Amino acid sequence: MNKTATKLVLTFGILALTTSFTNTSGLAQNIKQPTEATKITNSTTDTIIKVDGSSTVYPITEAIAKIYQSNPKNNSQVKVSISGTSGGFEKFCTGKIDISNASRPINQSEMAACKKNGVSYMELPVAFDALTVAVNPQNSWAKDITVAELKKIWEPAAEGKITKWNQVRASWPDSPIKLYGAGGKSGTFDYFTEAIVGKAKASRKDYTASENDDILVTGVNKDPNALGYFGYAYYEKNKNKLKLVAVNSGKGAVLPSPETVEKAKYQPLSRPLFIYVNLRSSKNKTLVYNFADFYIKNAAKTASSVGYVPLSEEAYKLNFIHLYKGKAGTVFGGKAEFNLTLGQLLRKQKQF
Repeated sequence: MNKTATKLVLTFGILALTTSFTNTSGLAQNIKQPTEATKITNSTTDTIIKVDGSSTVYPITEAIAKIYQSNPKNNSQVKVSISGTSGGFEKFCTGKIDISNASRPINQSEMAACKKNGVSYMELPVAFDALTVAVNPQNSWAKDITVAELKKIWEPAAEGKITKWNQVRASWPDSPIKLYGAGGKSGTFDYFTEAIVGKAKASRKDYTASENDDILVTGVNKDPNALGYFGYAYYEKNKNKLKLVAVNSGKGAVLPSPETVEKAKYQPLSRPLFIYVNLRSSKNKTLVYNFADFYIKNAAKTASSVGYVPLSEEAYKLNFIHLYKGKAGTVFGGKAEFNLTLGQLLRKQKQF
């Protein structure tokens, strides 16, 4: 198929999507392009857009918020906090925040909580992440690690038992292994444990845990015997303080990078990142819509600048359509999916 034909197919496909959407949530009629009058009305009430949740998504959202607020025409403040993906959903599903940053899809219990409280949500994927395993720069032995070895370290049965490096691999030194990882309210914790151990939240507890990746980076940097995991953007920001460990899932050891994520080589620790937007319950529908619209338009460039992998242009166009039409719900059915590629994510968006 030549380039002209391909472009025509893509164009007609997107047009078909926009005309075939049904407004099952009743949101579309409330989501309109704002006028100066509505901006003035909103500015007399609460002009703070509240965002909370994943520390992994935080760098993207915080960067976009700064750009957004630098324009004096945007008469609202964007407050971005970190409480972990689960912590963000707890607030989001009770209507306490407008947008939830998430490093995994919304789960079934969170879906039920949102439904109970009348909170409708739009699921907007914004980038891909390479969940990163790192050690202290002084570590000269752990250049790669298998998924089976990661499971041996992190599974619940390892608590109090797997405490030295040579218990993981015989050629590694007889030195203590100090672990740093995501806290229990982190989407990274849920994703990592399910991908590596086989069950979400199944993990040893004798490690330094935090929902804030900066704390984990600092811990690994100061501890020569440390091993930790966190979002790739935090490695990008601290390259001189950390050392990457390549992950072998059975097809050879692969280092995390935008390239290995894009080519679907870094598995099973590649994952999509999301924002969930609530427009129905928000007091500031117009303000939240404006910011979400701005977010989508700037997500690709910003995600790349902080170390994540941007989605395709078509994916962001579909996000805009979902936002404009008020298309509520999730394509994941309350469960995370592993080894998901960029192309597969796009196809799931089409099945919204």
